[in-house]
Amino acid sequence: MASFDNTQFRRVLGHFPTGVTVITGIGVNGQPNGLTIGSFASVSLEPPLVGFLPGFSSTSWPDIEPSGRFCVNILHANQSELCWRFAKDADDRFDGLDWTPSPAGLPILPGVIGWIDCRVEQIYEMGDHWFVLGHVEELAHVDEADDAMVFFRGKVAGINLPT
Repeated sequence: MASFDNTQFRRVLGHFPTGVTVITGIGVNGQPNGLTIGSFASVSLEPPLVGFLPGFSSTSWPDIEPSGRFCVNILHANQSELCWRFAKDADDRFDGLDWTPSPAGLPILPGVIGWIDCRVEQIYEMGDHWFVLGHVEELAHVDEADDAMVFFRGKVAGINLPT
């Protein structure tokens, strides 16, 4: 039995900055869908694998998962509106967004600093989340990206590296 509760666990882990992404895909109804994810990681270079962890309570991931594909959108520090738009469960997240299709036809959000097209390789149940392992098929980044978004202590901020 752990000597701490969920609140302390969350508070301590909140001190570990994580990048912010929006996972997008096409839902079972043929419409774009997406969700904000802070638990995204590079898993392997050979083969190229990435992973992320949507919660069991997500309504977006179960809609995207049957397609077997997803696109990781890496957010710029000035995209907090997109971060919070995709963090809530709502049907209108793509309203007014002029997204472009990735090579696999998945949504690339406007202004992102990079995107990664993936095929689902494996899905594992881990605690109260799924671990989605994706095989990277295509990817690109913006060369002039200067400020990435991170989660830190429950807030979003930028990480601007000196030139």
